[in-house]
Amino acid sequence: MSSTPETISPTPAQAATDVNTAANTAANVAATAVNTIGWLAASDTTIVVPVYQRQYRWDIGGCEQLLGDIRAVADTDDGQTHFIGSILSTASDAGAGDPHLVLIDGQQRLTTLMLLVAALHHTLRDDDPALADELARVLVHPDDPARTKLRPHRAWAEVFESVVLDRRSPGDTERESRFDDNYAFFRSQIRPDEAAHIWRGLQKLEHVSITLGGEANAQQIFESLNSTGEPLRDHELIHNYVLMGLSHEEQSEIESQFWLPIEQATGDQIGSFWAHYLVMRTGREVTVAGERGVYDTFRHEFPRLGIDTLRGHAAQWREDAAIYRLLLEPAETPDAGIGAQFAFLSTFGRGTYPLVMRLYGEHLRGALPREELIESLEQLQSLLLRRIVSGLPVDRLVARLCRAADAGRDALAHAIARITPSDERTRVGLKYTELPHPAYVLARLAGRTDAEGVDVEHIVPIAPSDEWTGDGVRRWGELSDDEQNAHRALVPTLGNLTLLEHDLADRAFDASFPEKRSLYARSGVDLTVDVAGALTWGTASIAARTEELTRRFTEVWRRPAVTVIDDDDLTPVLDARKRRGWPRGWQREFDYVEFRGEHWEVPDVKYLFNRVFKRLWADSRESVVAFSARRGGPVYPAMAWNGHWDRIADDQYLYMGWDSKYMLSAVQGVLEEAGWASEVFVKYSYIGDAMRD
Repeated sequence: MSSTPETISPTPAQAATDVNTAANTAANVAATAVNTIGWLAASDTTIVVPVYQRQYRWDIGGCEQLLGDIRAVADTDDGQTHFIGSILSTASDAGAGDPHLVLIDGQQRLTTLMLLVAALHHTLRDDDPALADELARVLVHPDDPARTKLRPHRAWAEVFESVVLDRRSPGDTERESRFDDNYAFFRSQIRPDEAAHIWRGLQKLEHVSITLGGEANAQQIFESLNSTGEPLRDHELIHNYVLMGLSHEEQSEIESQFWLPIEQATGDQIGSFWAHYLVMRTGREVTVAGERGVYDTFRHEFPRLGIDTLRGHAAQWREDAAIYRLLLEPAETPDAGIGAQFAFLSTFGRGTYPLVMRLYGEHLRGALPREELIESLEQLQSLLLRRIVSGLPVDRLVARLCRAADAGRDALAHAIARITPSDERTRVGLKYTELPHPAYVLARLAGRTDAEGVDVEHIVPIAPSDEWTGDGVRRWGELSDDEQNAHRALVPTLGNLTLLEHDLADRAFDASFPEKRSLYARSGVDLTVDVAGALTWGTASIAARTEELTRRFTEVWRRPAVTVIDDDDLTPVLDARKRRGWPRGWQREFDYVEFRGEHWEVPDVKYLFNRVFKRLWADSRESVVAFSARRGGPVYPAMAWNGHWDRIADDQYLYMGWDSKYMLSAVQGVLEEAGWASEVFVKYSYIGDAMRD
């Protein structure tokens, strides 16, 4: 059963009450729900980050989320606010008339807010002095305009203040720090004409201010605030987001008519359902390690959910969840033939579920005939099986196929064919490598829908005894090392495998081939009966059978009849992996990039970012202008703040101070703006494949 919104997301007042109750010492703990900007502006006390606190770590992704939240709450009614959590501090007196609050928890959020307020202040200080004065009261200590109200760790306090108070020297232009980067991000995103809108959103932020007395156990309270309970999972956050703000009656309606049926259909796979649903809807990968990728994507796709809009969306979610149920339980599919295809695909895991959900949904709506649906499902199996046989990865494929499906079945078949290995490449894999999913492969080659009642039989055993013989003359122990190694290399390959009923398989275990022949002849599996016709069994027999079964393999798992070459395992730029910050190895992430038929020697995302924007400035300038205007960068008419810049025209500059994730997102976005994204691919290097997402 789902948790209610009240238990998942307490109001600021509830949070304050909970802290006071849990602390059980009201004399030493004061918790109050306050307006964050008002709290910062009214105080004449310095907020100090103690020495033991970790360094400032927020990256541009976190800043982007915060700014998005502030813009969203700015659009709401006057009574709506945005709760940013609790801020824990303890009062202290330095002894010389310098009272201050020692910040125990909340420095990352407060520091980022200060950088945002500073960027807003510097953007409009010449155009709106009155608002600039209000912002200055948040930033600057009232008794000393050379000090900020927030005082970070002394090791980086000077850097922070130089950013917030805009007193960086020319020598700081190339300085690298999170303060500089995040300030530059906020500066780039805030236009003067929306300053009042951002200010409205900032004024609607609230937090619970928890102030500890001298007798309170600060460490115990900090641990309690940060360690109790499990973090909310993506689907729980989605549930909360969908219901929050509705009346009790509306919540009950959505819960009973839509959410509970979704839960019942997907069970403990509800999290996977939402991830796959969003891939299907967006045609983009959504999971980013270390983030709430699914939830954040959901919020981006559904930024406004009034009750009438919500009913329409929720009805579709419920239908898609019912389809997802059939993928999890293929035997429940009304059409047994389609259910068999779902079962076949489950052999390979759930990676193709977003596309299968889409195709089956089109079939149910009458837009995709049964024969065409089954043909597409067969093509998917061919794609996956041939890639595994050829030693190619099968992850991160489905988003591109969902995008192709938007253009119709021909486009989908073309996209599948592009990344499906050729018959020649597949033959090599079948001849020399272990057969993947042998029960599935052999059952389908035998014309069966499953491998129920049979085992996978190794004709030459995996570990033959010294007495084992393939011809009744030479024992295994009499073979040379080279002969034994030649047999062992072929044991797990297609030509040495067959299916055998359970009772016969028990008797055939480790038996010599002459004994197995009589057992194979009694089998009901044609593939196995055929083996009984061989007089001897060895490497030559395995090779001959491999050749015959490979011919049948390429008929069952056909490659779509589209004339294109294999794509060297290229990844569409829209499916490239977004990395947070600058992970180790980023300088050699790519082997190369294919840009609209051109081969670019591009080793990293920073190089790619620079080259793509310069190229589009030359060939599709209107796309760069439109994207940059909508996104708030990365091209600007002047170098408006310190940082890394590159001039792309006489009066246009490209800001180069972003992190890896932002740069790749910008590359993807501007290429989509130009309509070129489908023609750009990256080839990951060995280092890029090994890097953690």
